[in-house]
Amino acid sequence: MLKKYKITEYDFFLVTMILITNIFGILAVTSSFPSLKTSVIGGSIFSFLVMVFLSLVDYNFLLKFNWLYYIANLVILALIFTSMGKRINGARRWLQLVPGVRIQPCEVAKILLILFFAQFIMKYKDKVKDIRFIFVCFALLSLPVLLIILQPDLSTCIMIFVTFACMLFVAGMDWKLVAIALAVAVPLVLFVISDAVNGWGIVFGKILHDYQGDRILAWLHPEDFTTDKAYQTLHSLMAIGSGGIRGKGYNTDDVTVLNAGFISEPQSDFVFAVIGEEFGFIGGCAVIILILIISVRCFLISFRAKDKAGQLLAAGIGAWIGFQGFINISVVTGLFPNTGLPLPFISAGSSALLSMYAGMGIVLNVRLQSNKYI
Repeated sequence: MLKKYKITEYDFFLVTMILITNIFGILAVTSSFPSLKTSVIGGSIFSFLVMVFLSLVDYNFLLKFNWLYYIANLVILALIFTSMGKRINGARRWLQLVPGVRIQPCEVAKILLILFFAQFIMKYKDKVKDIRFIFVCFALLSLPVLLIILQPDLSTCIMIFVTFACMLFVAGMDWKLVAIALAVAVPLVLFVISDAVNGWGIVFGKILHDYQGDRILAWLHPEDFTTDKAYQTLHSLMAIGSGGIRGKGYNTDDVTVLNAGFISEPQSDFVFAVIGEEFGFIGGCAVIILILIISVRCFLISFRAKDKAGQLLAAGIGAWIGFQGFINISVVTGLFPNTGLPLPFISAGSSALLSMYAGMGIVLNVRLQSNKYI
């Protein structure tokens, strides 16, 4: 399970980028919610130790249990719909383990599915260009995705599909299949948006929930939803704009958009607004660059991995971190409709933070077992 590695082969650059990003998160979360200081710092330290441990564990050993990860994933997702499931803001996305301790299974699902499909695709790597194998993969993916949709959590489903598609692409999926997928996906997205604009009710009544349709409308016409669906986004833009170039300073006592309570979730989904207001344009750009560096570094490690499984692991985790960061920041800045995806290594949430740190530990081990330097 454990191998001997040279300390000089450890990717301290990647670890440094992760820690700096996490420090931004600790500052932003404790500024907006001082009561979370102990849990956020404690969760970050514990997650960091998990990353260090996993970075020293042979990832090929971890992949031996890929079917166990898949079954465990289905079990914890299904438990949400039992008495253990906890409903918050109209969605059942949390699992109450013991009083005071709960996890978000969909965050755990992301890393477990990456581990499962890395081994599954590597085992049948000679069939990755066969469309029948692609259908088998999608059939396996559909079960956990269905359980996540029922919570409901459409944004996480999209996130999982993007990560999975990236892994298939790295595995060598036929370009023709990619073209077919894009030919289907792009018109479908345009149709959903048209359905929202014109109020046909075709999609809203069959696929999307009413609140999801309202979010699309609020994104397209925020001036019509200033007091409800577009409220957070509009005030997030005000907060970011008020920060200027250098920001108003950490935990400022000035009357601000955040201090006035205009943003109800500044510690989680809209934490980038805190960074924009307190650290300004410079701080916001720093966070974007840090997340981009972490994601790109994962892909560089993927290109130099010793085997296909290592390539898929690093690429899948890199796509997860990069795309989720892009989506979160796009939502806060009004580029995308409102979703519930946390900002990697920054948003409050122990399940998301621990899963991301665990993923980075696996990437670090892929790097340690690579004989090529970045």
